Amino acid sequence: MFPGTKLAELDGFSSLTVSQIRNSNFWDILLWLLRQRQRFQVVGNSMLPLLLPGDEVLVDRQAYRRSLPASDDVVVIIPPDRRDIRLIKRVIAVEQNGACFVQGDNPSQSTDSRSFGWVEPQLILGRVTSRFL
Repeated sequence: MFPGTKLAELDGFSSLTVSQIRNSNFWDILLWLLRQRQRFQVVGNSMLPLLLPGDEVLVDRQAYRRSLPASDDVVVIIPPDRRDIRLIKRVIAVEQNGACFVQGDNPSQSTDSRSFGWVEPQLILGRVTSRFL
């Protein structure tokens, strides 16, 4: 199991390993007000049980300017096959060129790299830093 993870049990989700996303604090809100974080709302069930439909998260759009995403990061992407939507997914693997294989925590309800392939670095909008409260 990865550090900072726990086993979650929800109806239909037995023993999933889920990384925690912390709740926003004063600094997160300040960074959002200063436009250093962007707010996104979760739509759909692809990230259950970590994120519920209607949850809002803050995203650091500068997170990958100097480094590559890491496995287990939760990111916002533009899917290669639909440039008009944004998706929240977990990074499963990273190639040396920076392309990521992403997947939802609820694979049966997720459209992800299994259907649209690897996501190039320019289509990764940022890393989810906290849940907006």
